[in-house]
Amino acid sequence: MESASVAAGTSLARPSSLLASGAGWRRRAKDRLMTVLIGGAFALAMVPLISLVYEVTKRGIPGLSLAFFTEDARGVVGEGGGASHAIVGTLVITGVAALISVPIGIMGAIYLNEYGQGRLRRALTFFVDVMTGIPSIVAGLFAYALFELFLGPGIRLGVMGSVALSVLMIPIVIRSAEEVLKIVPDHLREAAYALGTPKWKTIVKVVLPTAFAGLVTGVMIAIARIVGETAPLLVTTGVVDSMNSDPFHGRMQNLAVYAYNEYRSPGVFKQAAYDKAWAAALTLIAIVMLLNVAARLVYRRYKTEIR
Repeated sequence: MESASVAAGTSLARPSSLLASGAGWRRRAKDRLMTVLIGGAFALAMVPLISLVYEVTKRGIPGLSLAFFTEDARGVVGEGGGASHAIVGTLVITGVAALISVPIGIMGAIYLNEYGQGRLRRALTFFVDVMTGIPSIVAGLFAYALFELFLGPGIRLGVMGSVALSVLMIPIVIRSAEEVLKIVPDHLREAAYALGTPKWKTIVKVVLPTAFAGLVTGVMIAIARIVGETAPLLVTTGVVDSMNSDPFHGRMQNLAVYAYNEYRSPGVFKQAAYDKAWAAALTLIAIVMLLNVAARLVYRRYKTEIR
């Protein structure tokens, strides 16, 4: 009887183990299938990126030279000249845009995350979302119309381009900074409040230092987003072939507009102009890559372990 019961128990356990092994096989098969699909989608997404970087590098390297980085295009009709004025203009315009956008964006994020409530917070969140999706040319037209009211029609200044870029940059900074501030645990704030620390000092001394690495990363990403904009700068900064480092006086060239202008109006020596256009595009990509690398280094250096 005992042997019969053991045999019966074994026969009953065997089908369940077979079912379990069959379910495990199906889960493993699904896991492998999804892994292959995700890997394939990633490889497919990388194809245009790698193709773009390869093509720009291949076409841009012939146009790179010492003169490209040290000379401007003033008085150059054919071959020769460089894009130093465009490089300086890009850095100045983007730097002024960052000076405008970063304080406004971070303070806006602090308000939305730490102080905002009710209808005003919902309205500001809605307007930030709307600003995130506006076309870049609209930002350029806004900046041009704003300066035209005070300085008259036909005005072109480097600071106009900075204002246009700041319109595009502010919502990105606000969104990224708000998400970073949300990660800071509430118990850090509560501990500061328990010690009698005012709210503003808690934000300055506790919240912002804890989120510093993420805030810097978000700012770097926002700068990388706007540094290659062309449409708003065509409307606001104009085109010039000489060096101008003062954003409040005269037209100012930048790499995006420089590349567009060289390709649109190559003149008699077309190949030389095309080489300089591709070299400017390659320089822009290099600047964006450097900004992203700098953001990652800052994040790794100053990140705070949040528990």
